[in-house]
Formats: sequence, C-alpha cells, structure tokens
Amino acid sequence: MALWAPAQNLSVVFSANGSEARMRGMWRRRDSVVVRTASSEVSSSGGGEMAAYEEGQLERPNWAGETPLSRLVGAIISFKPLYSVLKLGARQVLISTAEKTNIPWREMTNEILESDVYKEMESIENPSVVYPDYYSNPFHAYDEGNLSWLAAAEAEAATMSMVRRATPDASSLEEANKIVRGNWLQAIERHHLQYSGNSTVRDILDVGCSVGVSTRFLADKFPSAKVTGLDLSPYFLAVAQFKEKERASRKNLINWVHANGEDSGLPSKSFDIVSMAYVLHECPARAIVGLVREAFRLLRPGGTIALTDNSPKSKVLQELSPVLFTLMKSTEPFLDEYYLTDLEGRMREAGFVNVTTVLTDKRHRTVTGTVPL
Repeated sequence: MALWAPAQNLSVVFSANGSEARMRGMWRRRDSVVVRTASSEVSSSGGGEMAAYEEGQLERPNWAGETPLSRLVGAIISFKPLYSVLKLGARQVLISTAEKTNIPWREMTNEILESDVYKEMESIENPSVVYPDYYSNPFHAYDEGNLSWLAAAEAEAATMSMVRRATPDASSLEEANKIVRGNWLQAIERHHLQYSGNSTVRDILDVGCSVGVSTRFLADKFPSAKVTGLDLSPYFLAVAQFKEKERASRKNLINWVHANGEDSGLPSKSFDIVSMAYVLHECPARAIVGLVREAFRLLRPGGTIALTDNSPKSKVLQELSPVLFTLMKSTEPFLDEYYLTDLEGRMREAGFVNVTTVLTDKRHRTVTGTVPL
C-alpha cells in the first residue's frame, strides 16, 4: 500500500475567513492515505501566529489501546472512589481552562438554565428514538451522559474550552476558531472541490451536532446550502434550536433532527456533505462503523464525508502528562476503542474513495472521503 505524507516544509496559509489556502511542500511516500503534516497561519489581517502541526513518533499514544500503561490507567479508573475524584478533576480542568481564557463558563451555563429553553423540547424530541446501550454511559463527568440539561447548558462553553486547549498560542477565542474551525472547513471545501465532480453544495448533514456549534460554522461557510443538525440528545438539540432562534435569521434555517446517526431514517442520497465533528471518540468501534456506513447511504454520488476528531498521531496528545491523560480517559469510556479503530480502513470498507487525512491543528485530524461517482 502507498501512503503519501508531506516533508516538514509543507505549509497551509489561510485567509482571515478561512476560505482560501495556498499549499506548498514536498511529499514522501508512506502508505495508502494522504496525511498532511502542516504549518498553518492566519493571515496578518486575522492577527494569527504560526502553529506547527507535528506528528509524534508512535501510531497512537502509549496511554491508549492495549499497552501496559493503558491497562494501568484503566485499573485506576475502575476503582470507583478514585474514579469519582478523577471525574471531578476532569471537569475542573475544563472549567479552569475556560475561565483562564475569558470564557464565562458559569455565566453561559446559567443563562441557558434560567431561560425558556425547556419549551423547545416538545418540538424537538422524537419519542420513537431508541437509545443504544453505549449512550447511557456517563460522559464528560455527567452521570446521565448527554441526556441532561446541565450537559446541554455547559456544552458550548466546553467546546470553546476545547478550542482554546487545542491552540494555546492563540491570543483570543476568535483567533483559535480561525485555526481549528477554519482549517477544518477548508479541508472539507478543498476535498469536495477536488473530488465531487460538481462543487455545488446543496445539502449538509451535521451528525452528532450537539448544541449546534459545528452546525452553525457549516451554515456560515456554505450559506446557500440547507443544513441539518442531527443528534441523539434532545437536550442538546433543544439548546441548539433555542440559541439559533436568538440569532439573526438565515437565508436557509437550520433543521434540527432527533435521531440515531447510525440509523437516521433520512432519505438515501440526500446530502452533499456529511460531517461529524468531535463525535467518534465518544463511540464504541461498532458505532463508528455504523455511523460511517449510514453516512455513505445518505450521501449523493460525489458526496463528501468529513470526520474531525483527536488525531492518534498528534505529538501533543502522545506527550500528555500522566495526570491529563488519566483525567481524559476517566470521562471518555470509549477512547481506547476510537484510537484502536482504523478509521480510514473502515471508510474504505464502507465504499468511500479518495480517503484523505489532514492534521488540522495540533490535536485534531480531519479525515475526508468521497462516494464514488
């Protein structure tokens, strides 16, 4: 098999709105998927700084998968009294990161909890949805996982905190988003332009949309497209719908759907882009396979799948301190399954071609593929 990876001088330069890029560099042969190790900079009009995206020496962190260190961490987490402490610690890391970078976590949370968001539930919730067994697991230090108002109220602040942690050198949240979100959107656009056979983007589906942060970025990037956000949590969707109503009206309103992304019930061949942003690390391997297969069914010929999530080859993630990776694993029950999954291989098995992997920031990769024309 042949894999293409770039030499160290490959770089990507984005304009302030993330809509244009120049690539330069030399490529060396490695295997069957394109991996771009990039430097990225926001143009001077965006006020950004150079950020190098560097691969580590391993295929995945040694604290993930079937390694002695991973088993040790698993044993620590399985001790319930200690797990409770770790869970609270992980939550505090997120809140502390947010507050240190001027993200008003508590204020944002209270604003949602004290609002009329609860009225959105009736129009959002699909009573016929059957939750898969894995979805009842505690996630992100919430005993109810994603099925609670507190998780939904804190989701946007947590997302902002994640973006800041991914770009510690960024001077502001705006600059961090230009890197993390801008590079992700650019990877989608570039792939679709290159492989779709028809660059028109009419319909976009954001699977695992949470409270709609990624969905709104997609809608802003492709303003002429009809965008649908789909999630298993009606609490998240209620917040997404509530927050979208507070914003200025769009040309095309975002449609919110309460459904299982593995069996959405949506029509086949009805989307040009299916995106999943920071979803797969929360899923067992069988669900990852199901989500990829369902995306293939939903996409039109020439359609693009875009999966962005933690990169197993991220140098930053491979070099996390023991405290941080133990805290992270304590709130992510399926993290090992994600890191052990050959995502590109599962995509090819589902039928996708032109599978491409790009490191879009220091921590995250975006994997794209095409439904054959």
